[in-house]
Amino acid sequence: MTGAAAATALAGLLAPGCSSSGTEQVVVTVDQAVTLADQQVHLKISGLRPHKPVTVGAEAVDQAGKKWHGEVTFTSDDHGRVDLDTAKPSGGSYQGVDGMGLFWSMNPSDGDPEAQSFVPRTENGRPVEQVGIFVSRGGKRVASTTVTRQWMSSGVTAEQLTTAKDNLTGMYVAPAADDEKHPAVLLFGGSEGGVASPLTAALLASHGYPVLDVAYFHADGLPAELRNIPLEYFASAAQWLDKQPGVDPAHVIVMSASRGTEAALLLSDHFPALLHGAVLFAPGAAVSDSFPRPDGSAWTYRGQPVPRDPIAVDSVDGPVLAVAGSDDLLWGSRLAAQLIMSELDQASNRFPHKAIVVDGAGHQVAGAPYLPHGTKLKHPIVGKALDYGGSRAANESALRQGWAQVLVMLSSLR
Repeated sequence: MTGAAAATALAGLLAPGCSSSGTEQVVVTVDQAVTLADQQVHLKISGLRPHKPVTVGAEAVDQAGKKWHGEVTFTSDDHGRVDLDTAKPSGGSYQGVDGMGLFWSMNPSDGDPEAQSFVPRTENGRPVEQVGIFVSRGGKRVASTTVTRQWMSSGVTAEQLTTAKDNLTGMYVAPAADDEKHPAVLLFGGSEGGVASPLTAALLASHGYPVLDVAYFHADGLPAELRNIPLEYFASAAQWLDKQPGVDPAHVIVMSASRGTEAALLLSDHFPALLHGAVLFAPGAAVSDSFPRPDGSAWTYRGQPVPRDPIAVDSVDGPVLAVAGSDDLLWGSRLAAQLIMSELDQASNRFPHKAIVVDGAGHQVAGAPYLPHGTKLKHPIVGKALDYGGSRAANESALRQGWAQVLVMLSSLR
């Protein structure tokens, strides 16, 4: 080999993702370096000495500039390899076989990880997370690569709506334009108020589904409290969504979490011509009082308070998915999810309806997987930390199962 050829070969070995370490030529590979944030990536380490411990880690910086970090230790196999999809760590930030464990198990650089959640940075108006993956031996990093996780694919657009201009407050997120009509989602949150789920909206639009993420209290031009919110406000939002280019008005579903599921279920039953199915995360099956002061009605219909009764489902005209955890410490979402399915059965609902109840999960089961989320977070309305129940690992399992079924439901409506 000539000197130039040898230099070229050496440069290839030491390119990003690989390193020379003694007799090892360590390489970390990823099948997709740039991907949507809800897509699993597959990480493999090769070039290790067989049957030796190795540390694999991940690090990322959140919207506030705080660094998050996680790492686990593996033992290389007979061929000096570690496949994160099949290898079980001997210790570290997550336990058990989990190819995406490094992503959701990262911890913040300071403070209690159970009291914090990772919020991605925004670049050019689009949420994105750069995750550095590294391999260490004896405390020294010997290989690395970077995974870019995106929430908005090319062509996805977002439009802010205001009560003054649109008689709605929220955000409309549309997929890349084409000549087709697509199932769409009316999305809103729970007792946190405001526009609650921009990351969820962006991901759904990236999968081809138009989304109206609407606020109904605790936002400009709207009531400060969850009190006397007209169901007709949501119906108007659904009508607005129906009129958007690319929306199939025959296949608009409503999606919400926690207290918002009361409205979602009421809408599905009261306005079956507008809404054709529901996704309910940590649901309630009955109407609760106003919030945060429980001294009035949360919802109104035709100008009258909606009574604190079980919510009827007799007129629901579409599929229903409910996701709950067995360890929800805010309210009985597990029993509510099961009750909703039982009532749909009794009503002879002809559409698919399913409850996913994840053992050990808590209240935080809404949205897409693979981000670090604490379980004892400060509530933006009550101003103090609440224990939402569950563990990070069990909540992650609920997020994966629920999100997968959301995409299945929407795909079935195409």
